[in-house]
Amino acid sequence: MDLSGTPSAPSTVPGHKPQLLRSMGRMTLTALALNSMLGNGIFGLPSLVASKLGAASICAVLAAALINGIFLACFSELASRFSEAGGPYLYARVALGRFAGIQVGWFLWLTRLSAAAASANLFVAYLAEFWTPAGSTGMRIAVLTLFLGFLASINIIGVGAGAKLSNVFTVAKLVPLTIFIAAGLLYVVEVHPHSSFSPSGSLTANWLDGLFLLFFAYGGFDAALIPMSEAKNPRKDAPLALFSALAVLTLIFALVQLIVVRVLNDPAATDRPLATAAHQFLGAGGAALMVAGAMISVYGHLTAYALHTPRLTFALAQSGDFPALFGKVNARFRTPHASILLFALAVWTLAVTGSYRLNAVLSVGSRLIVYGAACLAVMTLRRSDPDGAWFSVPGRDLIPVTGLLSCLLFFTRVGRWDLGIIAVVALVGVTNWMVVRSALPQRL
Repeated sequence: MDLSGTPSAPSTVPGHKPQLLRSMGRMTLTALALNSMLGNGIFGLPSLVASKLGAASICAVLAAALINGIFLACFSELASRFSEAGGPYLYARVALGRFAGIQVGWFLWLTRLSAAAASANLFVAYLAEFWTPAGSTGMRIAVLTLFLGFLASINIIGVGAGAKLSNVFTVAKLVPLTIFIAAGLLYVVEVHPHSSFSPSGSLTANWLDGLFLLFFAYGGFDAALIPMSEAKNPRKDAPLALFSALAVLTLIFALVQLIVVRVLNDPAATDRPLATAAHQFLGAGGAALMVAGAMISVYGHLTAYALHTPRLTFALAQSGDFPALFGKVNARFRTPHASILLFALAVWTLAVTGSYRLNAVLSVGSRLIVYGAACLAVMTLRRSDPDGAWFSVPGRDLIPVTGLLSCLLFFTRVGRWDLGIIAVVALVGVTNWMVVRSALPQRL
């Protein structure tokens, strides 16, 4: 590390820092990436996107996959250079310097915490459909405490246990979606339903809004790169896991969007499009299955976040950018127990004090900054360490430059409330940087 606090190269020296257990293979990484990307959006966004674009929303799903593929390719190249925890924070810190790394770390942490809190809020809301008492304030807090506490306990016991739980929920959430897609496609082929819904408003604005919504529906793959210090062969496995997860998710999103658009006469009239559409071809039982599927998907989403997000504060602490307590490893289980407990407490606080909408808003604009920093990191590391990547995106700088331009374009859709939150988080990051910078001479 030089005097600026920037590591000259990513390395892990045995005995110098507490080591985590490398137990995640390629299939587990693929499941983690898919679980991180396939959250609650699949159960709500199809109607929102259809309200903007109608039948053209199917094309928008494919276009959004292509756009997100640009960012995913950049993250894949970056991941193929590193074998340590931290993901986007680590990439920015090494490529762009300590200040940029801390800023990206805070934006990434806010995105993950708020998204997890939004999922927790939505889980309780769906639970109240089956069990009315869950809707009361006291029971809602009790449910959040129980389920978040369970996730924290499982992940403290070991990364293997947390990864297995994530794998189980990845499979479980695919079951109701597979039933929906199979029955829905059969209904479309046999009945030939056709919606006459036609969206209003500016075509250009509708396309930008639709792609903006889908842009975040495909998000989450960057979070799966955070716990790479616990992967067996992260440099080779991470890129393959990311592209595999994107391929599966694109197929699911496209087929679900097709069914929703064809089956529902007015997709914009419901905020539970899969349940409403399933009622048409599977009856009341099918609608209930989709509600249960949403609960499984949302809680599965939380299992992925409980696995990877604590590794971010662990990486920050390991680099001296966060209190050292959160860089400690449990002697028995070899897991970052303090960071796991911090994650559970922070998500619990956001979920109890906020709503689904508020927590969802908190994760919107910050993701663009994280993605933009990754594109810059790709171009910087190609020049400082041209032979350091196992996987390299073709086309020289065309892909990362296109990614940067896409971030700027989507940033025009960010509202004033989001910009205010971004400014506050940036100020927190600046304060964090000033504190660790002033303390640096004492540590040298």
